[in-house]
Amino acid sequence: MNKFPTSTRKPAAKRRKKPAPIASPGGLLIIPVSFADEIKPGNSLAEKLLQSLRQHAVAFQPGDILIVKHKIISKAENQIVDLATIKPSAGSVAWAKRYKLDARVIELALRESRALIRRKNGVLITETHHGFICANSGVDVSNVDGGGHALLLPADPDRSARKLHRELKKRTALSIPVLITDTFGRPWREGLVDFCIGVAGMKPLRDERGRRDPHGYTLQASLEAVADELAAAAGLVCGKLNRTPACIIRGFPYESARGRARDLLRPATGDLFR
Repeated sequence: MNKFPTSTRKPAAKRRKKPAPIASPGGLLIIPVSFADEIKPGNSLAEKLLQSLRQHAVAFQPGDILIVKHKIISKAENQIVDLATIKPSAGSVAWAKRYKLDARVIELALRESRALIRRKNGVLITETHHGFICANSGVDVSNVDGGGHALLLPADPDRSARKLHRELKKRTALSIPVLITDTFGRPWREGLVDFCIGVAGMKPLRDERGRRDPHGYTLQASLEAVADELAAAAGLVCGKLNRTPACIIRGFPYESARGRARDLLRPATGDLFR
């Protein structure tokens, strides 16, 4: 049975053959990094992370990948909005009243979007200025201060990832890839999954097109979103309720590169569902 293609991108006609990465014999290890204190605007995340690792007798090793929930990035970058300063439009008030929502959050979500994709049954699906398609433009009030303030996505998650990547390299002499994640819903599937929204230090995609499977078939559509897979794996330990906003993934054979999350976004011309 043919697989339904995940993208309309055409496979490359010819690609230089290269050996497939070999996974670590020890398998994959996910090490949670918990924080004792709240992150505040202006805090150095690199220092906070290293301090937490020292407290738990953990150290970065060559080949490690750092996964960071966007909320601590947004807090450090002061992407915090006082909801009392938001004056919702009549449309936002009417929509919120109909579904018992906070009109200020709706208004903020619309301001943070560049396109409204769907508005139905109390759900607002938008395309953010970054190009992410998600509920409420990623605006969130959980794990902030109990409802008085809302947290926005980082203004440029790739830039945020590069900054943290550079700071960790200065402090550890190791080139640790950094992935910034957020929790999104998915069409046709219940539940939330962590997705990668910012990358530094590794390729977010693994292109297997043109390679042969064990039966000799040439792969046509195997463009693997490894950054999203790592983000989803990290979501198993980086929960909303356990004060664990980061983790280290050890043993994954990534490809070193500058990296950017923008490469994970499907162009509108290849999107079959919008």
